[in-house]
Amino acid sequence: MSGEGPRGWGAPLYAAVLDATAVGPGTSVLDLGCGSGLFARAAADRGARVTGIDTDPAAVGRAAAEVPEGAFAVGNAQDPPPGPFDVVAALQLLMHVADPAAVLAGMRRAGQGGGRAGSGAVVAATVWGREQECDVRVFGEALAPWLGPRPPSPPSVTDPDRLREIVQRTGLVVERLDEVVCPFEYDDEDELLGPLFESALGRSVGRRAGPVALRAAVLQHLQPYRTAAGGYRLQNLFRVLVARPA
Repeated sequence: MSGEGPRGWGAPLYAAVLDATAVGPGTSVLDLGCGSGLFARAAADRGARVTGIDTDPAAVGRAAAEVPEGAFAVGNAQDPPPGPFDVVAALQLLMHVADPAAVLAGMRRAGQGGGRAGSGAVVAATVWGREQECDVRVFGEALAPWLGPRPPSPPSVTDPDRLREIVQRTGLVVERLDEVVCPFEYDDEDELLGPLFESALGRSVGRRAGPVALRAAVLQHLQPYRTAAGGYRLQNLFRVLVARPA
């Protein structure tokens, strides 16, 4: 499942992270894997002082334009800038790195000396829910006839028990693991299908199946999610992890 979605989908998730970490005026926030800066913008709107890094120079440029009062740079989440910070956040990042534990350990290091009374920063991360907890799985189900059988894979960080295990190995203590449901709202078929057809996977399947057959398969699978207004609404669960140094 991709971290992308329709415009505005992340607002409930950003609010949940900011509420859980008590971000407010003067809070120093490090945003790892900042992307285009949408979470950083939400934090800055609450009065936070925001620093962000991402491996993608284009994304860093967009983040700097989105939050001109912030500080953004190209960098690796496993080697974050020195703090101290009050909150170190990684939204929708852990599923996309080879070693989530290394990222979490870097988050703990970046927060050393920060937080209340210098006891260490609050660490916050978000992940998708398990596949069966997210309606966007239907896209994969629609493409399955052209993808072949999926090889078995070990539990990922989307499994809450696996996530807790990884966190505890990095010298952090899980304070809370909340669930947030974010609706993905699409106004019409074009808005729903556009990102899929533009993706590498969609283009690959489209070449094999043909765009007409692919479109028909996706719309058939998504018919139960059609709204009375002719759009589509998919409910997806995310988990918000909040941890502190042991």
